Amino acid sequence: VQLQASGGGLVQTGGSLRLSCATSERTSSRYNMAWFRQAPGKEREFVAAVTWSGTSSYYARSVEGRFTIAADFPRNRVFLQMNSLQSEDTAVYYCAARGGPSGFYRTVDDYAYWGQGTQVTVSS
Repeated sequence: VQLQASGGGLVQTGGSLRLSCATSERTSSRYNMAWFRQAPGKEREFVAAVTWSGTSSYYARSVEGRFTIAADFPRNRVFLQMNSLQSEDTAVYYCAARGGPSGFYRTVDDYAYWGQGTQVTVSS
């Protein structure tokens, strides 16, 4: 399974960005997909995820109400729409995938496949 994240960049506080994760073949229709992020000097943390059924999404408390994850299975892509960005959202963002039952998975160890990361920088 190959994943490639894109869409990061530099944005001002309060701005928006849309990240995209391209998946190989038809993986996104059989895998739970997620976004994580890692700020300098910090551990990688869960941001948002969507079940492979596409019917359920869930978020870290710090981004709930501001970020939206969506899966476009026919195009093998997963998106993360990020609104009202704040300086503490600055990090490298990674998309991740895991097979198995559709469910709620929030830890790094839950995911076997990772993209290369895309940098998001929020400036004041």
